[in-house]
Amino acid sequence: MTETLTAQTGEPDTGASGQNAAPGPLLGTMNHIGITVSDLADSTERFYAPLLRFLGYEVIHQTAEMSVWLAASGCAVNLWQAWPEHAGRKPERYAPGFHHFAFNADSRETVDRCHDFLRGQGIEILDPPAEYDYEPGYYALFFADPDGMKFELVHLPPPASASIVA
Repeated sequence: MTETLTAQTGEPDTGASGQNAAPGPLLGTMNHIGITVSDLADSTERFYAPLLRFLGYEVIHQTAEMSVWLAASGCAVNLWQAWPEHAGRKPERYAPGFHHFAFNADSRETVDRCHDFLRGQGIEILDPPAEYDYEPGYYALFFADPDGMKFELVHLPPPASASIVA
């Protein structure tokens, strides 16, 4: 029998019927991220479309002002065109705001393949694939979009992933 826990009590959520509720998205996992870029068309063509397609996302909505990319998992990336008065502003990683965003990878090989793919696309690599001491088995690649925003593709083996939430 599958059950979910309520966020407030940690008790099984039986819902109004008294039956255990069907599992929904895990509390706290990403639903979507909205990213504003200086030039939506250029950033999409040069960076986001190749990366997001590599990661299994598909564009499901697109206008001149924004686009929505959806993965099979239900996670979404929303891209927004910056207003003209803000389009030239560069992000500051250590100022309040967006520092970086990490996508999960299913294996180290996927991280390595992504690295080769991004290099072939001319995407700026900040740090090539390597093992980092953040958690046991943490293997990641860091790269930047055309505005300089930092992204990561990380693989954590299941025991390491479990230690983070334990």
